[in-house]
Amino acid sequence: MSNDRFYHEGSRRLQDQFDTRRLADRLEEHLVRDRIQPSQKQFIEGLDMFFLATADAQGQPNCSYKAGARGYVRVVDDHTIAFPIYDGNGMYLSAGNAVVNPQVGLLFIDFEQQKRLRLNGLARITPEDELLGAYPEAQFVVRVTVTQIFPNCPRYIHKFQRVQDSPFVPRLGVPTPVPGWKSDPRWCDSLPAHDPARPDRTEPPA
Repeated sequence: MSNDRFYHEGSRRLQDQFDTRRLADRLEEHLVRDRIQPSQKQFIEGLDMFFLATADAQGQPNCSYKAGARGYVRVVDDHTIAFPIYDGNGMYLSAGNAVVNPQVGLLFIDFEQQKRLRLNGLARITPEDELLGAYPEAQFVVRVTVTQIFPNCPRYIHKFQRVQDSPFVPRLGVPTPVPGWKSDPRWCDSLPAHDPARPDRTEPPA
């Protein structure tokens, strides 16, 4: 991977201003890869959350927090990861962006061990992905082909301790509670016809 492809003119301008071009080139040479290493696979699959950056067709950015059960992000192979999209607020800002602009950035952080990993790639959504059945209540699966993956300096990560898992993460054989906001009269009558929060709900299509 060439330095000029990894760094753009804006990065280079600041590197030269603060005399970090040599360091930046060295870091890129030794750390940035286009395939997932075994230790990175273990790190990714040991987490239960990440941050997802996307942009629409005009470049308008969006950043989202994604979470599930531990290990819900799967490393399919050394070039590909996959994760589910569960029921949300129906806006589909991140997934919608990925439909029109596949370039995405993912930030994986372990706040207890104070480690982080960055992954850039190209996202795609396949309606009948073979992994869909492995995720209870998932609406669809997103696959990301890795273009760049690299560890990040952890020194500014605040150390947090895990207190409780979210009860809303779908789990096989465990009823998923309905979030309270769905009963708010401002939008409860605009929920999808098959949403469990609707008293007049219909069965989802088979």
